[in-house]
Amino acid sequence: MADQSEKGASGDQEPNVASPENQERGAADGAECAAGADGGDDGNDYDDDEGAYTPWQDIPPGSKFEFLDHTADVQLHSWGDTLKESFEQVAMAMFAYMTEISKVEKLKTETIEAEGDDMLSLLYHFLDEFLFVFSADPFFIPREITIDEFDLENFKIKATGHGETFDLTKHPQGTEVKAITYSNMQVHKDSPKHDVYVIIDI
Repeated sequence: MADQSEKGASGDQEPNVASPENQERGAADGAECAAGADGGDDGNDYDDDEGAYTPWQDIPPGSKFEFLDHTADVQLHSWGDTLKESFEQVAMAMFAYMTEISKVEKLKTETIEAEGDDMLSLLYHFLDEFLFVFSADPFFIPREITIDEFDLENFKIKATGHGETFDLTKHPQGTEVKAITYSNMQVHKDSPKHDVYVIIDI
């Protein structure tokens, strides 16, 4: 597992479990700010050139995530048949915001391990580990992420990314994700869709 001190973690205070009030607010955010909604320039596209990568419009079919407006940052919302799938999907949402993952081939794998003190810190470190292997050597971008071990008693995850080395000549450059944040982070493990909300710093 990569050394957390090398990654420049945001330093945000470890959160408590999301309150019902926060959960309701997250659901309201999703209802108001569905990905791809009209509303003028949101500042998330690189430019107005034809063919420019627009993550809001290029979500791969079958994905279980969306991007929600959130002031200067972006909120990722994922869901799934299980909480494990929701975790996998929110990680893919992070990468889909940075490049068009439909152009990524499954040429190699990268395995990460993460652990936390509670559900939210586990989610934070899970995403931070994958962000690290993208932003530093081996500059890995996944087409798919599978969680191999999902221990919610001890808050540990082992996961595998299936993809390739990021290549600007092949993969469109979207918006850089600078860091994962704890701001309004939510895990609705008992909801029917196991909704997960994460705000990323861009």
